[in-house]
Amino acid sequence: MTTIIKAEGLNKHYRLGSMLRKVSINALDNVNLAVESDEPVIVSIVGESGSGKTTLAKVVLRLVEPSSGKAVVYDTVVAGAGQQTDPVAFLRTVQPIFQNPFEAFSSYRTVDAYLADTARRVNRLDGPAATRAIEEALAAVGLKYQDVKGKYPNQFSGGELQRVSIARALIPQPSIIIADEPVSMIDASLRMNIVNLFLRLKKEYRTSFLYITHDLATAYYISDYIAVMYRGSIVEVGQARQVLASPQHPYTRLLLDSIPSTNRKWTGRGFVASDIETKEFQLTGCKFANRCPLVQQICRTQRPEPRRQDDGRDVYCHFV
Repeated sequence: MTTIIKAEGLNKHYRLGSMLRKVSINALDNVNLAVESDEPVIVSIVGESGSGKTTLAKVVLRLVEPSSGKAVVYDTVVAGAGQQTDPVAFLRTVQPIFQNPFEAFSSYRTVDAYLADTARRVNRLDGPAATRAIEEALAAVGLKYQDVKGKYPNQFSGGELQRVSIARALIPQPSIIIADEPVSMIDASLRMNIVNLFLRLKKEYRTSFLYITHDLATAYYISDYIAVMYRGSIVEVGQARQVLASPQHPYTRLLLDSIPSTNRKWTGRGFVASDIETKEFQLTGCKFANRCPLVQQICRTQRPEPRRQDDGRDVYCHFV
């Protein structure tokens, strides 16, 4: 079995505040995650703002150096102790898609110039070979090279430019694409087009995805595996259908209860969305203890270990 994505004791600490009143934030707090498969998969990391899911993506993308631990992608250490050092080889394995496609391209350069740079620097292609690679990648996302060539980012809609971003990521034919909130800046009517595109690319290009999102609906639709994060820690991880159809951790249940449904009246009771609170990042016990309806004294003093369920999922809760 191939290790698609693995986080082993992954930590990332930040120091915030003034020199006299600095506060330590554990954006990633001993994150352990392992997905193995011989087939390409889509792994979703879900949670509200401040959960640490974007920090996890940045660590895997080498945009942020972990404080300790390591991350593995397709049996290769990409971050932390023992990481591979060749940046070109890394980019042939891992490619990013960011939240806002308009921030991924400069308004002073044509978008095809970025595609050409990727083909030249990562694939070592030039001339007709580079053009063929660009044409193939654009065709995979439903675009034509002649409709993109010579145009600037402001000449595209958000959905079109995100497709160009995906094409750019496809040029090196990576093993995995890290997609951080890739549909949140796109009109709701077009989001499913991008989500369905990921599913098609997984099948046709045999590319795996690490899909970072707060949208549980698209996560349920697209994912093979799902990990739920809260305040820098994973609270539940397993096969997506099982986790979202029958959540075991109290936080996962509250997340699902917060989604309006057509077959029941939604009141929003039982779930309180909050801003980031530094005290929750610093808790020695369960990070969810202050909001959990099942909380006991052990939750405030002892960090829950993962409890393996019959269906293979891990739940970090003393009372699962």
